[in-house]
Amino acid sequence: QVQLVESGGGLVQPGGSLRLSCVASGRVIGINDMAWYRQAPGKERELVARITKVGRTNYADFVKGRFTISRDNTKDTADLQMNSLQPEDTAVYMCNADVRSQILSRNTNNYWGQGTQVTVSS
Repeated sequence: QVQLVESGGGLVQPGGSLRLSCVASGRVIGINDMAWYRQAPGKERELVARITKVGRTNYADFVKGRFTISRDNTKDTADLQMNSLQPEDTAVYMCNADVRSQILSRNTNNYWGQGTQVTVSS
């Protein structure tokens, strides 16, 4: 009923930048938190950044000062601007969102996108 689709991943050299986008579609009345996670080979999935529906943000220590999460509530999108990328940022980046799908209920369901590969290499 709800789909999250990521885009913007790819190959970039150390020090470069990428901008990831996540678009929610389907039965979307509203979205509470949206977040970006990542998972590298041999590691657990970890939170990269989170943003509430009113714009409060939370960042992992390893990306503070380099990444910026933003959202557009009129388009049901969340972006992750990634600057000063390093090889250790290489991972599959996944969008996550708590989506409200009913007008008469404030309950939300949690959804994941399929992920987009980010590779930082010279």
